[in-house]
Amino acid sequence: MKKSELETMRKSFNTVKNRSDSIKESSSTKRLVKRVQEIKKYSIEHNDELLAQLLESFERNDIECILADDSQDALKIIDELLEEYDASVVAKAKSNTLGEINLKNHLKDNGIDVVETDLGDRILQLKKVDNKPVHPTGPASHLNVSNITDIVNESLDVNVDPVPREIMEAVRKDVLNRLKYANVGISGANAIASEEGSCVMVHNEGNISIVSLKDLHIIVAGIDKIVPTLEDAISIVKLETIFATGSYVTSYMNVISGPSKTADIEKKLLKNMYGAERVVVILLDNGRSDATPECLYCIGCGNCVVHCPVYNAVGNEFGFNNYLGGRGVAMSKFIEDDETCFNSGLYMCTLCGLCTLNCPVAIPTNEIIENMRKLSTEVGFYPKAHGKIKDNVSKRDSPY
Repeated sequence: MKKSELETMRKSFNTVKNRSDSIKESSSTKRLVKRVQEIKKYSIEHNDELLAQLLESFERNDIECILADDSQDALKIIDELLEEYDASVVAKAKSNTLGEINLKNHLKDNGIDVVETDLGDRILQLKKVDNKPVHPTGPASHLNVSNITDIVNESLDVNVDPVPREIMEAVRKDVLNRLKYANVGISGANAIASEEGSCVMVHNEGNISIVSLKDLHIIVAGIDKIVPTLEDAISIVKLETIFATGSYVTSYMNVISGPSKTADIEKKLLKNMYGAERVVVILLDNGRSDATPECLYCIGCGNCVVHCPVYNAVGNEFGFNNYLGGRGVAMSKFIEDDETCFNSGLYMCTLCGLCTLNCPVAIPTNEIIENMRKLSTEVGFYPKAHGKIKDNVSKRDSPY
């Protein structure tokens, strides 16, 4: 990342810190933190039984559910669904899981126009080069208003001034115009309630509501998103909002428990009143079954990278795809392999533990990283300097 982008990112992170500090210390938030920690621990420990219950709930709600072992499985399922709907334009909402499977580039290579509906993601999409996000909920936090103005003017062939509202209106107009041709919407889910068979999504812009109004709504989520009840899911997304944005609650909270329907004419059930006539949930494993359980406690708030000294120094070079910072490095081992984990910044981490101290679910990332370094060394992945020391000790009984 450029020096100017790092400076803007740090400024944005400081804004989040200042906004959220008082809320985090409130008694209600502390109670919520304890509750969510218990929910996530229980959910990961009982994932198999919750998944079995969820499949029954989805069937009852007329939601189709398909299990995907890895990213290739998920992409193949999506390809088949898009072909069925003859989709050439897709409306997409912000999702780390969709970034994990590299959906946007995959569909672009297949000639499908993916329209990012989240403003930050759309700005990065228009940027085209070096467009990796820097924060789960603020993907373009490293770009200042001047940078964004140049990106929007060049990409959309407009002439807006460096004024946030003008930029927003120009992007919104372009997105809504493109979405006229989309009959499929794709999103992630912040949490999924197994008892009710409900997918919960939070957003401030109202864009997920637009995505879910298409003929087909595809929801892609990791199996780690499953929790016992809707009340549990709401608790998780509320805590995520507090730590990600510094607000007690987000502007919008969508709970999707089935296709759009009405029974207002002689109580005869009709689908596709306003929203999607078909909802398909793709539950993704992609290494999660083999992952260190604590890695799966994450609620996606991004508070770890906001406080990480390494991330604040180097930016999104530290992490894997949309999974940023130390937790992203850890997940890369299970999603990909040891080499990917090594190249994602395994030895960048200072093991300071600030990520854990600022994590609402107390993921022991530094301990996980330390253990992974040991495992990485055993299979031959370690810094060249370490290798030189090892050779010296072997030859001369000295690191020098």
